Amino acid sequence: MNGTVLVVDDEERIRSSLRGILSDEGFRVLETGAAPDVLEIIGRENPELVLLDVWMPELDGIELLRQIKARQPATRVIMISGHANIQNAVAATKLGAEDFIEKPFSVSGLMTAIGRVMGAEAATGAIEEARAVADNGNAHPARRQGKQTAQRTIRRSIVMAGQGLHSGLKTGVILHPAPAGAGIVFSSLADQSAIAARLENVGDTGYNTTLVSNGHSVRTVEHLMSALHAFGITNLLVKTEDEIPALDGSALEFCRQLTEAGIEEQPATIEPIGLREAITIGEQQPAEEWIRIEPASTLTIDYTLDYPPPIGRQQVHFELTSPEAYMREIAPARTFGFVREFRKLSEMGLARGGRLDNVILLDDERIVNTTLRFADEFARHKVLDLIGDLYLLGRPIVGHVIANRTGHADNLALLRAIRDSL
Repeated sequence: MNGTVLVVDDEERIRSSLRGILSDEGFRVLETGAAPDVLEIIGRENPELVLLDVWMPELDGIELLRQIKARQPATRVIMISGHANIQNAVAATKLGAEDFIEKPFSVSGLMTAIGRVMGAEAATGAIEEARAVADNGNAHPARRQGKQTAQRTIRRSIVMAGQGLHSGLKTGVILHPAPAGAGIVFSSLADQSAIAARLENVGDTGYNTTLVSNGHSVRTVEHLMSALHAFGITNLLVKTEDEIPALDGSALEFCRQLTEAGIEEQPATIEPIGLREAITIGEQQPAEEWIRIEPASTLTIDYTLDYPPPIGRQQVHFELTSPEAYMREIAPARTFGFVREFRKLSEMGLARGGRLDNVILLDDERIVNTTLRFADEFARHKVLDLIGDLYLLGRPIVGHVIANRTGHADNLALLRAIRDSL
């Protein structure tokens, strides 16, 4: 017997389905379709987990969640909904829900969520797919560095809300701990559209890095990936829809939340990817776009940016020695764009969420909306993006990267060359 689960849903068909699934897994199952009975049942039966529908006729599920947490704060709750969206998921998680899954859910997705919440090893659904991809990636004959590093995840779940930079839609992201070997996986609320954060799943790099798999996509993953790279987080389940929130246009809030949640070392190791020889993409001329990586013992980046005024020429040297160094020198650097560029992007259906507080906006003469955090903030943001893109081989990379006037497409071309060299 795995414990007691209370199913709260006004649809008898859903209750019956969940009763069968959970009973087969060894759970004792209680159920009710009446929201007013829930608190009394919890007080009497003390279930380990409550599966709570968002849409209940007598009482809104979110309000019922609020009452459960006020009365029995230790009760673990997973919200379920047939009309799910990331805003509801974020709201429920902030109120104390352990997870939020969308109907119709798969059995594997449901059991993955329950296993994650109850501390069981659930190698199904998104996590199982992620492990398979990670195993394939680790089979590459990369040069051994002679130094294994511990795999890491977060100690507790994290939830953040905001607006998508390109979609302009309200969005959010929920980060869940994941078991060793899982890798970093982006999933829908139903756990049915797992996309491993890997090079082979990159679909677009025009103005952001987009991951695509089986008809599902997640845009603008680079800032979150950059923070995960800097913190050495190798295993994570990221629940979101369509686009990661822009927040203030940098990676700083991701870093703050990761620091607050805490990092957990896991009983498994991972080997960084190293190089036998240098790789160069493009012609190494001052006026050209090019990027090069050379063998080294740490990840070091020298980036040169050369834009028209008022940006001009900027150069940044950064060595990724610790999360603290990244938070201090790179994470606060915000994304930027010219007014004329945003008009073009708008015509393309992009940058609809660009606001005065999440992007550095420039015209032909000056910065129009903010004060710079660094004199060379523009080049530092390019380094931020590069660190995020470099994490798409599924393992940390060590090497000395020299980049001149490059962007996402160049970063991914370098990754493909590294992959081919292995």
